[in-house]
Amino acid sequence: MATSVVDVHRWTREEYERMVDDGYFQPDERVELVDGIIYEMSPQKSWHATAIQAVQEYLGPAFKDGYNLRVQMPLALSLHSEPEPDVAVIQGHWRDYRDFHPSTAALVIGVADTTLLYDREKSAVYARAEIPEYWILNRIDACLEVYREPRNGSYQSRAILEAGDSVSPLVLAPINTGT
Repeated sequence: MATSVVDVHRWTREEYERMVDDGYFQPDERVELVDGIIYEMSPQKSWHATAIQAVQEYLGPAFKDGYNLRVQMPLALSLHSEPEPDVAVIQGHWRDYRDFHPSTAALVIGVADTTLLYDREKSAVYARAEIPEYWILNRIDACLEVYREPRNGSYQSRAILEAGDSVSPLVLAPINTGT
């Protein structure tokens, strides 16, 4: 029996950005490049959008000096990855990134309801980029997953926090998650 090899084209960030510039995607189309694959993001449900706003409101005051929160904006992490995390805490001022996307973050946060498995898979992309920590606000299990210590393409530490537990971003003092 004959077998065939199927080639997969892995897009580069440069190719992807050229497609964006050339209008290949519709203005309201939500896509991101992860490991050379262009993923179409599903429309946001109310809970997801509200959770992103809550994260902004909660973390915004803590990160006002020397950092900025980018909401669903690109991170240029590698030759083949330009994800758009729900929230990324970036060092510097937003004006610093007028001509290019940031290539790292102090903290990346994903809000997961229907996308939990995909958000967990993206942890490898963030770990390979040596993002110090990645949090997933997990609606399905009503918890916060905290990934830390990136090494060899994966996070070495994973903690599950529930309401009432405290967490502190590595670059800040402790924060209480509430009740």
